[in-house]
Amino acid sequence: MKEIHNNDLKQQLMSESAFKDCFSTDVSADTRLFHFLARDYIVQEGQQPSWLFYLTRGRARLYATLANGRVSLIDFFAAPCFIGEIELIDKDHEPRAVQAIDECWCLALPMKHYRPLLLNDTLFLRKLCVTLSHKNYRNIVSLTQNQSFPLVNRLAAFILLSQEGDLYHEKHTQAAEYLGVSYRHLLYVLAQFIHDGLLIKSKKGYLIKNRKQLSGLALEMAPENKFSGMMQ
Repeated sequence: MKEIHNNDLKQQLMSESAFKDCFSTDVSADTRLFHFLARDYIVQEGQQPSWLFYLTRGRARLYATLANGRVSLIDFFAAPCFIGEIELIDKDHEPRAVQAIDECWCLALPMKHYRPLLLNDTLFLRKLCVTLSHKNYRNIVSLTQNQSFPLVNRLAAFILLSQEGDLYHEKHTQAAEYLGVSYRHLLYVLAQFIHDGLLIKSKKGYLIKNRKQLSGLALEMAPENKFSGMMQ
């Protein structure tokens, strides 16, 4: 994580992401700009974040360590969205790890100073309610898709969501758990994708060879193209 002191870029990202529209008052003076490289942690698990982040460019993944010590992949985030909003509302909530999938740019407000102000900002709270309801709806849709569509469709979408520069390298155990399938079933479909020319096996993971065909499989679950922004 690196703070970037570039006011022109900060103003540009504020404008692109409609950041100012989330608040009743002008928070520009206290807003910072941070840059994260791929695999940098935006939020560390178990550590209360010092900032309320607003992801303006890039994608991130949410992890949690379970009671048995296993690390579980929970969700994906795409810009624009808040990161750390749950910790803002509930100081006792144990933070989960948020890791950048690719290069991320975040606007940020100091959590401690802005908590009392934002919790009394009706416009911000309304925006937050809409955001959380959309996340909840997306999770419901994901659960329904896991029950209704074959793994070829779900894995295609998962690969596009989690890839880094055309490279897919998620751990098989975490991917299988996220998709609700067995380890063996996951490997079988990955082998099928290689055979069909969608992927190429490499030392670092799997290279995407046919993005168009992968996107076609993924969009069979969402023909209205709601999630295409996370598949670019």
